[in-house]
Amino acid sequence: MATEAADADADADAYDQFLQKVKRINNVEGAAGILGWDQEVMMPEGGTPARSRQRSALSAISHDLLTDDEMADLLADLESQDLDDEQAAVVREVRRKHERATSVPTDLVEEISRTTSEALPKWEQAKEEDDFSIFAPTLEKLVELEREYAEHIDPEKDPYEVLFEEYEPYLGIDTAEETLERLRDELVPLIDDVRESDVDLASPFDGTYDADTQEDLARDVLDTLGYDWDRGRLDTAPHPFSSGNQFDARVTTRFDESDPLGALMSTIHEFGHATYTLGLPDEEYGTPLGQSRDLTVHESQSRLWENHVGRSKAFWERFLPELAERFPEAEDLTVDDLYEAVNEVYEDNLIRVEADELTYHMHIVVRFEIEKQLIRGEIDVEDVPELWNDKYEEYLGIRPDSDAEGCLQDIHWSHGSFGYFPTYSLGSVLAAQLYATAEDDIDDLDERVAEGDFEPLHDWLTENVHQHGARYTTDDLIERATGESFTADYFLDHVESKFSELYDLDR
Repeated sequence: MATEAADADADADAYDQFLQKVKRINNVEGAAGILGWDQEVMMPEGGTPARSRQRSALSAISHDLLTDDEMADLLADLESQDLDDEQAAVVREVRRKHERATSVPTDLVEEISRTTSEALPKWEQAKEEDDFSIFAPTLEKLVELEREYAEHIDPEKDPYEVLFEEYEPYLGIDTAEETLERLRDELVPLIDDVRESDVDLASPFDGTYDADTQEDLARDVLDTLGYDWDRGRLDTAPHPFSSGNQFDARVTTRFDESDPLGALMSTIHEFGHATYTLGLPDEEYGTPLGQSRDLTVHESQSRLWENHVGRSKAFWERFLPELAERFPEAEDLTVDDLYEAVNEVYEDNLIRVEADELTYHMHIVVRFEIEKQLIRGEIDVEDVPELWNDKYEEYLGIRPDSDAEGCLQDIHWSHGSFGYFPTYSLGSVLAAQLYATAEDDIDDLDERVAEGDFEPLHDWLTENVHQHGARYTTDDLIERATGESFTADYFLDHVESKFSELYDLDR
């Protein structure tokens, strides 16, 4: 008995040591995240040389902690222990990261971090000056570094698949490719039918709308949705994003004085990310159980709030008074006017973050196809602008007049985030599946949204998604939440029904 007790104590001690090390790594990564947020939101333009070294140093520290002999020994010790389900999940997630990280030299991790920090101002300059050649050398270097990174992890595997698994390790590249191909094949005909329709939806905003007042309105919508200001803040950034943890989940947006609805939808989108982060269990902070389940699930939360709540007629029944209060010229607008305005399918929109719910996925398909070819060495960086424009013309029927509104519009490649884009569409598809299940489980969900009662939806998402952190794999989490495997059926049914009704289509 004494021996068994001693063994149990030793097992518990090993797991406790392991957990403390995991939390230390998470805190280092969190500090790097704050530096990244600051660089995009508040840092003076001249701060890049120091910031790139600071972030590089933190990346090296977290990499070393994850890959050192102590972590390897702890993982080996835990492999033979009788762990409970939660402990096993934590070990599974850390082991996956450890095995990938130990394959990559620290100096390569530092070089990637340093290069991405230096890439951001290059991308910003290239976009501002509409000159791809300014960013091209840096992009070429990033592509080479990411190929090298993938080669270290698994030289036998498609390098793009290796990079995709950084952002979605469980659904698989085959699922991503099949889903995006299905969206391309089924949405392009629907988009064509919409554009051939004689129906003109309401477009009531044709003046100038003060940015400060738009910010007040964005804060109104965050109040209405239940954002926790004690654990968050709203700022502006060239490319809206959300970052943080369950104690500090920040959102950013941007304002266009000709389009008050754009910032509003962006704010709701980022709120979805933040409310997921804030819904993670406080007591599990610093462990995988207190971290989100990768980017497909994260994006499902932002797209659920943006598309299924923010673009619903019920939401505008609740929020129209706030809009009219901030912009008196909107007093005569109806709920139907606003519902149509936020769901209009644009004929000539080139910008992904301003895209409607339907054409948005063709923007993703373009990026997905190009970055696969880049990483696989099938095209050169210099080919990107023309190929980008050709694909926009093929899938969306429009051609960018400039690189600034073409291949330079997104920030992701400057972050070295190759393999990220598919998760936007995967998340949108999952959002529809989750929302359909929530509608079945919550009585009169539309009516509750119209009354501004978002608590039942918050509670449902927390119970079925947020509180689990990364305890379950993506496919297991989806199965538990919805009773089904991941499927695009709900999304395609949703857009077919919505846009057929809006545009009076006979499909």
